[in-house]
Amino acid sequence: MNLNRKILIATTLLLSPALAFAHPGHDHAGVMSGLAHPLFGLDHLLAMLAVGLWAAQQRGAARWALPLTFVATMLFGGLLGFAGIEMPLMETGIAGSVLALGLLVALAVRP
Repeated sequence: MNLNRKILIATTLLLSPALAFAHPGHDHAGVMSGLAHPLFGLDHLLAMLAVGLWAAQQRGAARWALPLTFVATMLFGGLLGFAGIEMPLMETGIAGSVLALGLLVALAVRP
């Protein structure tokens, strides 16, 4: 890739922070806030911890399939957000998923 093209891509990314917004309802703005939200948002951290603990309780292919499916689903949700698609009751759904994942860990459910 030529240097001018790299500079153009980097400039475009830096000038388009709205593409990296986290789910609606957050007052943070900017590329770094949007990229850091899945790593430092309490709801995402709890979900990732629960998925990791649940995967550790599994045997065989499920041990890798659970975290990979979680990451793929988060990527899909991010792509929907980039496309401007807003889902109603997003925060309620996230809270429900954290609760459901916690129950799956506590009950040691095997998929």
